[in-house]
Amino acid sequence: MAGRWIETWEPEDETFWREKGERVARRNLWFSVLSEHIGFSIWTLWSVMVLFMGPEYGIDPAGKFFLISTATLVGALVRVPYTFAVARFGGRNWTIFSAVSLLVPTLAAFWVMEPGTSYATFVAVAALTGIGGGNFASSMTNINAFFPLRRKGWALGLNAGGGNIGVPVVQLVGLLVIGTLGASHPRIVLGVYIPLIVLAAACAALYMDNLRPVKNDTGAALEAVRDPHTWIMAVLYIGTFGSFIGYSFAFGLVLQTQFGRTPLQAASLTFIGPLLGSLIRPVGGRLADRYGGARITLATFAAMAAATGVVIQASGNASLPVFLTGFTALFVLTGLGNGSTYKMIPGIFHAKALARGLDAEAAAAHGRRLSGAAMGLIGAVGALGGLAINLAFRQSFQATGTGTAAFWSFLAFYGVCFTLTWAVYLRRPAPVPTRAQLGYAEV
Repeated sequence: MAGRWIETWEPEDETFWREKGERVARRNLWFSVLSEHIGFSIWTLWSVMVLFMGPEYGIDPAGKFFLISTATLVGALVRVPYTFAVARFGGRNWTIFSAVSLLVPTLAAFWVMEPGTSYATFVAVAALTGIGGGNFASSMTNINAFFPLRRKGWALGLNAGGGNIGVPVVQLVGLLVIGTLGASHPRIVLGVYIPLIVLAAACAALYMDNLRPVKNDTGAALEAVRDPHTWIMAVLYIGTFGSFIGYSFAFGLVLQTQFGRTPLQAASLTFIGPLLGSLIRPVGGRLADRYGGARITLATFAAMAAATGVVIQASGNASLPVFLTGFTALFVLTGLGNGSTYKMIPGIFHAKALARGLDAEAAAAHGRRLSGAAMGLIGAVGALGGLAINLAFRQSFQATGTGTAAFWSFLAFYGVCFTLTWAVYLRRPAPVPTRAQLGYAEV
């Protein structure tokens, strides 16, 4: 069973799905979630490690923001090759490899995490943790192949949400260590994850499968790259997922730097926003199913702009309770937007196929083909939004000592995303078919 390849996979065949497919797909889903969850934890590891880095480390806030920016950048870049690795090597095989590879940054951090280590070494190790960000792309590509169209929304939402929860979980582990032993024991956090990484790799080897029918479609990838909607959706995903991952990395450091919170005080607050944002992501997808992805996305960006206004006011007035309220609202809204934007992608390509005159079955196949290729690229570009947020915070704190200037730039960008969503997907005459024409493929 350990080396198995499944030669035939027909999830759209209801008999096949009922008798065999669903059981196998669900088993692969659960262990994919486990691996992706740990990948997210390792990717965001330095959002926790910087809380342990007191004055004895000799690194100022700008330097700490650069550390987390480095991890964000690498995580975004590796999403592209990880997207195509599943078809090249097999979903099970790549999950084993991607899980085992997480040992490299974790062990490296365990080795160097002490005062006196050079800053260049910390940057290099932070860059290594970025490989955890690639696990999302390969995991989503793999699970997308296992499930029929009618179940993809649920499966991908669960897979993505379960992975995203890796962010607050690693922050909770950091809180537990700081709360019980103080801020001088960062290696305990790393020691917790080493056996978990081994467990994830072992479970993938024992219980997951490779699908022989899954092949890389370079033609679809090239077509997706040339389609302007791929890049429009990438910009919107920068606003939603880029905000989620960027804020997840930066939240604790902002609390320490701007509001003078101790490591324990910061750690006790940082996990709440990412947790709520992760849990509500499927709700965004469900609302998009019911009311249309573009409508939910438009409302989300409007609300994100309002919440950012609250954060700007609180930042200027040094009001921590109001700041926390606004920032937590931002996390929740990014989760909603993550769900609604991802729901828009297959609907857009399906709608364009219908507009070209393809029948329902051919349009659905075309939409699946192009949306699958586009999702990897959109996910990678969207993750770069996290880099932009961390660099904006770094520049803001370096220049003014607060994050207020950075928040003003985020507010402006949410205004751009709101306008883009309205102009391209909701303004009449619409560039894609109407709600009645789209049916379940509602943009």
